[in-house]
Amino acid sequence: MLSREGSAFLSEYRAPTGLPVERGEKYPVGYTMELEKTDSAEEAGFSGERLRSAHGVLVAASRSRVFPGGVAVVGRGGKLVSEWAFGHLDYGDESPPVSVGTIYDVASLTKVVVTATLAMILYDGGKLRLDARVREYLPEFAGDEKEGVTVADLLSHSSGILWWKDLYKSAREDGSFAEVKDWYVKEICLLPLDYPPRTKSVYSDLGTILMGEILERVAGRRLDEMARDEIFEPLGMGHTGFQPPPSSKDRIASTGRSSWRDRVLVGEVHDDNAFAMGGVAPHAGLFSTGSDLASFAQTMLNGGVLEGQRIVERSTVELFTRRADGIPGSDRALGWDTPSRDSTAGRYFSSSSYGHLAFTGSSLWIDPIRDLFVVLLANRMSQSRNRETINGVRASFHDAVMEALVEVPPPRSV
Repeated sequence: MLSREGSAFLSEYRAPTGLPVERGEKYPVGYTMELEKTDSAEEAGFSGERLRSAHGVLVAASRSRVFPGGVAVVGRGGKLVSEWAFGHLDYGDESPPVSVGTIYDVASLTKVVVTATLAMILYDGGKLRLDARVREYLPEFAGDEKEGVTVADLLSHSSGILWWKDLYKSAREDGSFAEVKDWYVKEICLLPLDYPPRTKSVYSDLGTILMGEILERVAGRRLDEMARDEIFEPLGMGHTGFQPPPSSKDRIASTGRSSWRDRVLVGEVHDDNAFAMGGVAPHAGLFSTGSDLASFAQTMLNGGVLEGQRIVERSTVELFTRRADGIPGSDRALGWDTPSRDSTAGRYFSSSSYGHLAFTGSSLWIDPIRDLFVVLLANRMSQSRNRETINGVRASFHDAVMEALVEVPPPRSV
């Protein structure tokens, strides 16, 4: 089996100074974050009745078996408007109910919470150049059009690198984390480009894997260790990390059965390439809770700071979350996504919004104009692989949240 050395999952809550937030028996009094818990939705400009209707969208989806359950968190104006759990950890009469402290495999949210954020941090420190050629950091990435691919191209998914390949089927099962990761990087670098760089944007897990390798080489540290020290600990994200410990298993939602691994996955990363890499990867592998992701979202809304802990400069947040220039037909920013015409963010998130989806069913959308964020954690892979169904639920839920505002914003023009 692959080595699980160096797990960076934080097993204990941190308690930075700030406003105490009561979160039930699994969230002890004293755990804090900058979001002030409001006693009513009205204090944050919402209609409580209409917000309950937004919750109803998710209940209906759960009853229709789009997913067995989930957690939704809405924040606005520095206030925690709604933190709500619904449904069960999995299908079946004996499955425990979801709590606000349930841990989910957030899959591709890893790309923004970890990889894009670490890129911002290294950019701020002058250690990473967005206009640098990839080969400057990865000399093995060379030949023909590869010579012109930049770091910004990797982040904006416009590098020309193939989007995905089942490399896990050929990876060594007895290799260490470092050996398997190095093999992945070598194999991706050998692949020919799928299209000329910057002619379009095609979402690429493989390009993100190379981005993670660049971050590690620049910093001289492992990705999970950097994420723990530079993001999770400063922001008090005490139940976020890679490779959840066995002691957390009863709090983790299932992500369905893996035919390749021949077992139901609980606490193992769903993505097979990330699993083959030892569970620590720049494109997937992160596990988190709704409240932890709310802390992260509020940090982004604050321009890179939470509770006096600045992890990124405001100008850098703005740079990375602004739609990238010069890529025909692209809605991508640097690491982040922005709303398209038929976005899962729905109709009301402003054109300045940014977010990301997770294949397992979760999502995060942030609107700096409305000073609002919405976290949705769900595990659609327990039953359905119908992406159109989950995307329809996401859009309907986000619309219902925006329509719950006392002053409903006009639909976004694209």
